[in-house]
Amino acid sequence: MDQQQTTPRSPIALYLSLPILSWAFYDFANTIFSSNINTIFFPFYTDEVIGTSEARQQVASTFVSYANAIASFFLVMFSPLFGVWIDRTGYKKRFIVWFASISIIATFMMGVFGGIESDSLLWGVPLSYALVVISFVIAKFFFNSSLVFYDSMMSDLGSKQEMPLISGFGVAVGYIGTILGLLVYLLVSDGEFHRAFIPTAILYLLFSLPLFFINKDTPIPKNQRVKGSFFDGYKEIISTFKDMKSHKSVFTFMIAFFFINDAIATTIAMMAIYATVIVGFSPGQFIILYLVSTISTVIGSFVFGYITKRIGAKNAVTIVAILMIVSLFVAVFAYDQWMFWIAGSMFGVSLGSMWVTSRTLIIELSPEDKRGQFFGLFAFSGKVSSIIGPVLYGTITYQLQDYGPLASRIALSTLIIMTVIGLIIHLRLKHDSTDPKVG
Repeated sequence: MDQQQTTPRSPIALYLSLPILSWAFYDFANTIFSSNINTIFFPFYTDEVIGTSEARQQVASTFVSYANAIASFFLVMFSPLFGVWIDRTGYKKRFIVWFASISIIATFMMGVFGGIESDSLLWGVPLSYALVVISFVIAKFFFNSSLVFYDSMMSDLGSKQEMPLISGFGVAVGYIGTILGLLVYLLVSDGEFHRAFIPTAILYLLFSLPLFFINKDTPIPKNQRVKGSFFDGYKEIISTFKDMKSHKSVFTFMIAFFFINDAIATTIAMMAIYATVIVGFSPGQFIILYLVSTISTVIGSFVFGYITKRIGAKNAVTIVAILMIVSLFVAVFAYDQWMFWIAGSMFGVSLGSMWVTSRTLIIELSPEDKRGQFFGLFAFSGKVSSIIGPVLYGTITYQLQDYGPLASRIALSTLIIMTVIGLIIHLRLKHDSTDPKVG
């Protein structure tokens, strides 16, 4: 797509563009994985297997948080390479296909292993559960890896002026996928939550196919590619960090996003156990809560696409961060289910809106010739926090397990502190644009 296009397409023309529609369907597909596996059924399955007492329920939270942290650790190790691969080869879809396929297979295997009946133990837990955890780590790592290439692909789909609407459309379509994915609950209403894994893998594959077959890569000709080992990417990352004075605004936002994403990643991973164990939701009630939260996310994604276009990405991120702080505060002190309904809906709006605004801001701040590398750094910043947040949460719940639900409330309260720190840093960001809306 010509990035110099001066007349943006109408929203309808934009949304019905086949490359954009198929790109958005991959968001539809991977959000089914994110919601079903990461947020709902893996935590439920863990609590089913591990949480046999009030103290053990806190240990179940530790297992979920540490499994998420391990997957994020591997992403931190490899994500510096991904941006360099994009900038050197031009390939994006190719890597999405490979990484998504591995994630889909690992998700399928979670269902296979979850159905094994065995008295054998590994790491002090049932062998079947240990194998499910290993498969989960693999599935989540490759799922998150594919998103680096997916996010970078967005800049090829339209002009800079169209980016907020494209970003908002992708996120909104993705969260509509969540609604479809929740139908899988009909297969596990008897409480055997491992039955959700294989149907989720099938849906993940099905809605990935449009991007697999429709979108095209624009590879850089081999005679124009920069020579050298792809592992030079680590050196380039270090070099880019040293060049902070030249790209100070990008790094300021990445530091801010580090703290904000701490709250996002940890809340996504832990909200199911928190709602059921701490606030008293049944699994079925949580599914309804999550559905309402998802609808809020869809609405927020669309609305903040327009808000971002009107007031600028920097200002929009500020609003979303404040909304997130309020939602977490309500969740920490929720003593009745109606309070968590409010917190869940508010967090849903802020979750979808943060993806819209942050991706758009990275595109606004990044030099075009380094955009792939900066998206890699963006993932790097976010995934380092995806290690620290869950590890902190899990460590608190493990160390304070004898205090029961209070342990989880204290763990969740740390996310408020992280988000406030991120907001303060974000407010110090100096936008390079001369547009007063985004300065």
